[in-house]
Amino acid sequence: MKHVPRSWLRRFQLALLVLDAVVLGLYLYSMLNGSSAAPQIAGSVHNHTSTAAGTHTSWGVTPLIAGLAGLHAAYSLGVVWWLDRRKTWIAHASGVLVSGLMLVFLANSDSPMHLLYHVILMVFMFFAPLAGTLGVGIILGVAFVSLIVSSLGPGHLTTDPSGHVVEMILVSLSALSASGGWFVVSKRYIQNADIKVVESLTSLVKQERSTVSLILESITDGVIITNTEGVVQILNVSSAKMLGWTKEEAQNLQYGSLLQLAVSPDQASATQPPSTDEALAIAQTLKSGTAEQHVSLIKTRDGRQIYIDVAASPIFQEKTTGQGTAKKLVGVIAVLRDVDKQKREEKQRSEFISTASHEMRTPVAAIEGYLALAMNAKVSSIDNKARSFLEKAHSSTEHLGKLFQDLLTSAKAEDGRLVSHPVVIEMGDYLQQLTDSLRFAAEKKGLLVDFTIGTTTPGDPSSVMNGKVIKPLYYALVDPDRVREVITNLFDNAVKYTETGKLSIGLTGNNDVVQFYIRDTGPGIPAEDLPHLFQKFYRVDNSATRTVGGTGLGLFICRKIVELYKGRIWVESQVNQGSTFYINLPRLSSQRASELQAEEAAKAETASPLASS
Repeated sequence: MKHVPRSWLRRFQLALLVLDAVVLGLYLYSMLNGSSAAPQIAGSVHNHTSTAAGTHTSWGVTPLIAGLAGLHAAYSLGVVWWLDRRKTWIAHASGVLVSGLMLVFLANSDSPMHLLYHVILMVFMFFAPLAGTLGVGIILGVAFVSLIVSSLGPGHLTTDPSGHVVEMILVSLSALSASGGWFVVSKRYIQNADIKVVESLTSLVKQERSTVSLILESITDGVIITNTEGVVQILNVSSAKMLGWTKEEAQNLQYGSLLQLAVSPDQASATQPPSTDEALAIAQTLKSGTAEQHVSLIKTRDGRQIYIDVAASPIFQEKTTGQGTAKKLVGVIAVLRDVDKQKREEKQRSEFISTASHEMRTPVAAIEGYLALAMNAKVSSIDNKARSFLEKAHSSTEHLGKLFQDLLTSAKAEDGRLVSHPVVIEMGDYLQQLTDSLRFAAEKKGLLVDFTIGTTTPGDPSSVMNGKVIKPLYYALVDPDRVREVITNLFDNAVKYTETGKLSIGLTGNNDVVQFYIRDTGPGIPAEDLPHLFQKFYRVDNSATRTVGGTGLGLFICRKIVELYKGRIWVESQVNQGSTFYINLPRLSSQRASELQAEEAAKAETASPLASS
């Protein structure tokens, strides 16, 4: 049998309980105060006689009507809730039937409230179909009883010969009201079987939520889920404890209140903690809609400063539109891992390497100088055998000096202490000059070197004039010395590992990116080594690398320098088919480059001694 949702039925029963209380209250009031308390309507005189429902009171509430109200109240309080769990439609339809009979007798009582009771009956009949499809039968039954009662009993209007006709009209309006109510609520009917399915699904959802909650609370890492406004919707105990909060306090707060960036000791220029959280992975994911991961120094609620690795991923919801299915960002899920111990140990190791490298460079440089003097024919005379030993010692000393320099540079790169003075440079002319200076080392080994500027990417603003292609200008804001360090390192590696063929340096790009590459015809790199190539101290283990020396830090330093300018470096390679190293850097428009160059010129003029004098 069909009926509307249970929540609607329960609200309807509560309304009928209020009606029962009012009817019982009127009956008690009339009994205590007598018939003199009857309300009067101007211009009407009433004879308090008997009705079909029994002896009336001044409000038209007879003992029968009061009894029906009490019966319904007792039924609603004691039976309907128990029966509702087994047969919902029977439980509520029975209560509606009792209330309907009570209102029919009220509407046909000889009382000044006669018309008001008819209005209440109409309202009741409108909502009666809430009891379900059985409510249609109740409507017909109540209407039939109303016709009988109004025709048999004297009623309020039957003192007039046309009173029965008026009663019939009022009853008909009640039936029409019920029909309207049925039309409104019939679309909301659901089957009992459907209700069981819904309840089963609800139980399943609760079970799934319980499982998800159990999993979240079992994870030692912190988990935070925010909406698109950055408000924390869900978090586990681990995340709250990690940040110095309780789970209840942290709920519904802005994530920036929980993850407050602290000042790193290396940030000497900063005197106050950052006022924004733009450096956090969550903020960047909300802005870009892509996954982000950063290690940040976080100030907890209890004043501690800990390093936390925050890995944020966007949460998308598929939405069907007229143009197809689109994804809409609905939130971010972030995993927080306490890496404070590891990070501080890394900093200690980095500081040790930095200090040791710096201190060892001085004696190594002295040894290298003395060896150079010993091999100088104008300073000392040595035989060929001794010269051979000294040359090998000098070569090893140079390698050791480079190792110390690379260690020092890598330590600075990890700590963010790598010195950089970015300026606007035009990459075409810059790479052309750099290629000319590097060419000698490759040609000395018998390798060809070429340099090309062109565009292979759509959107490049190259133009054609009089049938000739105008060379595009690729501006970037970088430190030329640091970029030279990257290009030189990649070029030297290409020379070392390429026995025959040629090396190519190329420049291309689009409106947003400057891309240059270094391609060789060397032995190539195995696919399993490519993901690890830019890690510290990682070297490909093959015959070529064993015969060619290296520190395993060059590519790591290259990656750190490129990332310093928000760029990207990667390699594409196949065994026996050579390798190509690509570097992408953000490109400046010509207008923006001119503005920055003007600012640089103004600063240089202000800082010059002549300007100050």
